[in-house]
Amino acid sequence: MSLGRGFTPLWAGSAAGNLSDGLVFVAIPLLATSLTSNALLIAGLAVVYSAVRLLVVVPVGVYVDRFDRRTMLWLANLLRAALLIVTSVLFAVGLGSLPLLYIALAGIGVLEAAADNAALSILPSLVPIHQLDRANSRISAAQLIADEFVGPPLGGLLFALGLALPVLAAGSLYLAAGLFFLALPRLRVARVVTKPSRSVFREAVAGARWLRGHRLLNGLAVVGGLASVAYMMPFSVLVLFSQKTLGLDSAGYGLILAISALGGLVGSAITVPLRSRIGYGWTITASLVLGSAAMLALAFVRAPWVAAALLAAYILHAVVWGICVSSLRQRLVPDALRGRVNAPARVLSLTGLTLGALLGGILAASYSLSAPFLASGALFLGCAVVVWYLFRADHGLIPTADADGPDRP
Repeated sequence: MSLGRGFTPLWAGSAAGNLSDGLVFVAIPLLATSLTSNALLIAGLAVVYSAVRLLVVVPVGVYVDRFDRRTMLWLANLLRAALLIVTSVLFAVGLGSLPLLYIALAGIGVLEAAADNAALSILPSLVPIHQLDRANSRISAAQLIADEFVGPPLGGLLFALGLALPVLAAGSLYLAAGLFFLALPRLRVARVVTKPSRSVFREAVAGARWLRGHRLLNGLAVVGGLASVAYMMPFSVLVLFSQKTLGLDSAGYGLILAISALGGLVGSAITVPLRSRIGYGWTITASLVLGSAAMLALAFVRAPWVAAALLAAYILHAVVWGICVSSLRQRLVPDALRGRVNAPARVLSLTGLTLGALLGGILAASYSLSAPFLASGALFLGCAVVVWYLFRADHGLIPTADADGPDRP
């Protein structure tokens, strides 16, 4: 089923950008290892990338509401392309350095925050409201294929052919994404663009205040932060769990991760019919229960193939959750506030990931490698109860003008 002429370039640009993300995920650390064997300096790349996104996510939300989102999309991707192409050229001529990689990754983080928020905010202007679930499902499927299946192995192959080659390829893909976004229709949306004369802080507060006043979306944002903690606790030590508990080598670890991504593709396929049949509330609640069950079972699993199946079930839950919550936020948030409301929800999520990584390490070191999985499962179950209560109390807030079926639990 066609989602309209505006969706195709958005989907294509998102797919190209996500494939580039997969290349960057592999290429930058590999380049770093060619310059240093210091684990702290290499790990610092991930820290800088995460910290930069957390620092800019709120002001980025303001600018997404202030300026044309189509322009932000193509410009952010063209700037990412320029940054990586310059980096690859400098490495090719022998001028590469670790500080250059830090600068490049920090710039990528800032521009990614802008592109992601703009893409999420512009989608409801391109497709009918009753097609948002389907549109988000297709984007999610493309992201999984590019990030998990194609990008990492392609990055490793290109790196074997030439140190700077995967970075150059990633820059070229960002360039392609920018050109796809240039093909987006120029939108004439009746929305109030915030005045640049007002401070970024005041505009950001307005978005946070709106979110706080909407009990359902505010509750889902808080649950999203807690779910991020629950996610990162086990995943921060998953590589150790796979080695010491499951007895896998690096190839086996990569294999179970690839198998787990298949669960995400299944989630992308079943979300729309499932939500149409039982509504958002029960779909999201069931996904959290599935995530809880998968994590609790993993705490007691010793067979690698069972662990792979449980991880696939977990990723399925995460994709269903992501599609439903994104679609609900797109439906319920006024267009003029969409970027600013996305921002505090993203802050909670990024903060949860950071806290979850810390807690996962503490639990594994203090008790056992199974402890983070048990804590994660318990937290997911608590999130499921909260979501069930939120939808039971606020089901009337969900739009019912939907050709796909029920929109409430």
